[in-house]
Amino acid sequence: MRLDHFASRFWFGLVLLVFPSLACAHAILLFSTPSASAILKGPEIEVQLRFNSRIDAKRSRLTLTRPNGALESLTIGEQSSPDLLNTQIKGLRSGAFVLRWQVLATDGHITRGEIPFRVE
Repeated sequence: MRLDHFASRFWFGLVLLVFPSLACAHAILLFSTPSASAILKGPEIEVQLRFNSRIDAKRSRLTLTRPNGALESLTIGEQSSPDLLNTQIKGLRSGAFVLRWQVLATDGHITRGEIPFRVE
């Protein structure tokens, strides 16, 4: 390994140690129920989203897009863990759905994503 490459890696590591928030600048979805492209049985499903950092549930949003294109705002349940969001969805009929999430990590960064799934 060349000395200049080693030095640049050393300084990068030092910056992350001094400013750890740079290493975790955004909440990353680690696990979801339902998982992307899951095929589920309705009419009720439990939703859980686990992230790599603490989430401000009061400033986060979950939205369901139904097969007919209708949008439904979902109520986020009490957080059993600071990195977890959960809700229940009722009245699901067969078709393709998209769960959209927008979370505010406690470091102030907003992250968005979506999870498509089907109900049969």
